[in-house]
Amino acid sequence: MQNEPVEVTLKVTGVFEKLGIPYVIGGSLASTLYGMVRTTQDSDIVAEMRLEHLQPFVEALQDEFYVDSAMIAESIQRHSSFNIIHHETMFKVDVFIPRPRPFLQSQLARAQRQTFNFGTEVSAKFASPEDTILAKLEWYRLGGEVSDRQWRDILGILKTRAGELDVAYLRQWAATLRVTDLLERALSAA
Repeated sequence: MQNEPVEVTLKVTGVFEKLGIPYVIGGSLASTLYGMVRTTQDSDIVAEMRLEHLQPFVEALQDEFYVDSAMIAESIQRHSSFNIIHHETMFKVDVFIPRPRPFLQSQLARAQRQTFNFGTEVSAKFASPEDTILAKLEWYRLGGEVSDRQWRDILGILKTRAGELDVAYLRQWAATLRVTDLLERALSAA
């Protein structure tokens, strides 16, 4: 796994942890952790930020990152996403503020702490392999089922973690998320 994306992302999750904001790292960082390695231009974090988190979040990161407090406030209010950019590396961190839903609660409850050593030990919560697959299946569907990159990430986790995955959990949530057909196709292809 590339160090730079992880190191920059962990700067952000460290602030989430200090502020008590529930979060989980997903997207390509999670799929690389559990599946096939690939380069990435950004990282994706799902976080339950509220307006009272805005000022301390911005203050904690403004020296190292480009942060737009107005954009973040709007994202919190609209349950959408915002990004911040690390000045030194120009690496982008996308933060998604989801609407409350059962799948989100499951993702947060099942998050797995991963530890890295960059001179000192640092850790962060990553989506489980199953939740990473499910989230990517949902994004694949929402994106018109055309992203080869998303599909390769899904197959990479299924192949690399074969025999370790909770297939019953995958099927249960795939039905709820309306991606059962995609899950079955991916399981067959893997």
